Amino acid sequence: MADVLAGAPRPDGRGRLVDVGRGPGVLAVAPAHLFREVVGVDPDGDMLTEAGHAADLAGIAGRARRVRVRAEELPAGLGTFGVAAFGRSFHRMDRDLVAAASRDMLEPGGSLVHVSDLKAETRSVEGLPCPAVPYAAMDGLVRHYLGPVRRAGRGVLPRGTPGGEAAVFTRAGFTGPRRHVVPGGQALVRTYDDDVAGVFSLSSSAPRLFGARRARFEADLRQLLREASPSGGFSARVPSTEVFVRGKDGAAVR
Repeated sequence: MADVLAGAPRPDGRGRLVDVGRGPGVLAVAPAHLFREVVGVDPDGDMLTEAGHAADLAGIAGRARRVRVRAEELPAGLGTFGVAAFGRSFHRMDRDLVAAASRDMLEPGGSLVHVSDLKAETRSVEGLPCPAVPYAAMDGLVRHYLGPVRRAGRGVLPRGTPGGEAAVFTRAGFTGPRRHVVPGGQALVRTYDDDVAGVFSLSSSAPRLFGARRARFEADLRQLLREASPSGGFSARVPSTEVFVRGKDGAAVR
């Protein structure tokens, strides 16, 4: 990821990056050294707290700033940036509004970076030592507690995840994109704690959404995980990452 961003304009250690829909702060850790300041925005205070922990662990707290604000409220007085990044977050926003605001926040020649897992790949755990993570059963448990309509930030996605994002960015005046794939596939073992944290890290199943039933949900989730793997571990493979880089004002994208 850092190598991809290093090819975008202005990652010279002096510019600024805004991470929109920051969540627990994963996206901005690796490329933080390329920027003078990384500003993460998210409407969920708990997510921003976790992002602060991630910045501390990575040793980048001095250049990482967290702002509690909805993407739809940008620019929110945050100034201008060389790069605006979205990591699996753009689909749950008012996309046309946020795309236009992001373009206005970018300096001339700036870039918008849109990151997601590669949807078309199959990640088999055949031959690995532990069973696969029971994602379908976990999703079913979340729906049991939160209802069938998927949450998305402060709203909902009644028709599922929307498509057509390329057209949204084109309407906002972005050029490109240039597509990069960061290869995954590395084998890893996930613990119960990893999978519980994974569920709570998503805006669609953030801790606050469960209210007074949070502890009960977590107990049921851990029971589900114990039944799926009594040994305590699950095999998984790191997903490949798809990165689209778009330019402002006709700027070349690399």
